[in-house]
Amino acid sequence: MALFSHVKQAHIDSYYVASAGPIPDYPTLDGSLDCDVCVVGGGLAGISAALNLAERGYSVVLLEGSKLGHAASGRNGGQVINGYACDMDTIASAVGEATAKTMWDMSLEAIDIIEERVKRHAIDCDWERGHLLAAVKPAKYHELVAWKDEAERRFGYRHYTLWDKAELRGHLDSPRYAGGLYDAQGGHIHPLKYALGLARAAEAAGARIFENTPVTRVEQGASPRAHTERGVVSCRHLVLAANVFVGELAPALESRIMPVGTYVITTEPLGAERARSLIDPNFAVADTQFVLDYYRLTADHRLLFGGKVSYSGLPPPDLKGAMRRDMLRVFPQLADVKIEHGWGGFVDITMSRAPHWGRLDGNVYFCQGFSGHGVAVTGLAGRLIAEAIAGSAERLDLFSRIRHLPFPGGKLLRTPSLVLGMAWYRLRDYL
Repeated sequence: MALFSHVKQAHIDSYYVASAGPIPDYPTLDGSLDCDVCVVGGGLAGISAALNLAERGYSVVLLEGSKLGHAASGRNGGQVINGYACDMDTIASAVGEATAKTMWDMSLEAIDIIEERVKRHAIDCDWERGHLLAAVKPAKYHELVAWKDEAERRFGYRHYTLWDKAELRGHLDSPRYAGGLYDAQGGHIHPLKYALGLARAAEAAGARIFENTPVTRVEQGASPRAHTERGVVSCRHLVLAANVFVGELAPALESRIMPVGTYVITTEPLGAERARSLIDPNFAVADTQFVLDYYRLTADHRLLFGGKVSYSGLPPPDLKGAMRRDMLRVFPQLADVKIEHGWGGFVDITMSRAPHWGRLDGNVYFCQGFSGHGVAVTGLAGRLIAEAIAGSAERLDLFSRIRHLPFPGGKLLRTPSLVLGMAWYRLRDYL
């Protein structure tokens, strides 16, 4: 996907936009600027990088092609999860067991970054601790039991609690699950409110932010340049955080990620008592299926329910109706409840689902491939890129040791190839 647009864009119609309160408008770049660091992309990763760099005293310009948080950062399920989208064996095979332990700890740091930012900058974004992995089948529950033991043995992680089928039903009023693994350190958040709060903090720290300013091309070299429709930004360091929209700006990056559609609905308000009868305490839930359901309660007592992954990029017909049927499979007692919002968007996945962060050149940095775990680890990526620009690249360089293969088939065939490959994993969910 190319990052080109000549039309001023607005946010999509979603629950997050409807509940975010006043959304500020940032100017469009018109002219030339010079700065220490230019960040391309105004999602959670780009804003986090801009904030970290501005706090370190760098002059920062952030360029967003549409609105801040317009894409995945403002549309996702709001789930804050430890680890990465790949399993830790994938990382250990690339970097070794000791470094995998370091990178696991960094994923926990990513969650702490959220709490730290929320408190320091007084960001009203409905941050709550608590996350559950729910097993649809007994075999999947046994895998959760094994993972709890492994996480404690390998990484010293002692925040998990196992709930068998009966115990889980006392916390999650659904007949669907064989058990679950509760993580007291994970959580959930209103991602658009969080992104906008981070942007306010970045601007207060000195970052200059521009919206509806698509970057049409970049020049690498000793003094990189980001060209826009009506201007150019010259800088000493360039950060590419455009994810699925990186397109022709960096073909080498674009070939290593794939946009995958996912979809979300919210119910009408249920009232505090009925909402808490579904999930108590107020934790987020993701199941263990390959094509997973994920859901949580909102601050105004709705159920926010996501899933229906699309590897073709095409949304399901009758999005609200299709998602409602999945919701009723989990909570049949909500048959009388109306659906008020329905929307979709793209996440960027890598072949291995491991994050893809590093450098294209000595002074051109990138982060992409969050693969559905981006709410938390975007903050970590922003911190590590800022550290590297400041001269301490050791932690960012750990991620560069993970090899990332391009998706097969090139631009024309890689989506059909992925659809065929994923059909097998969909089938396994039903076996």
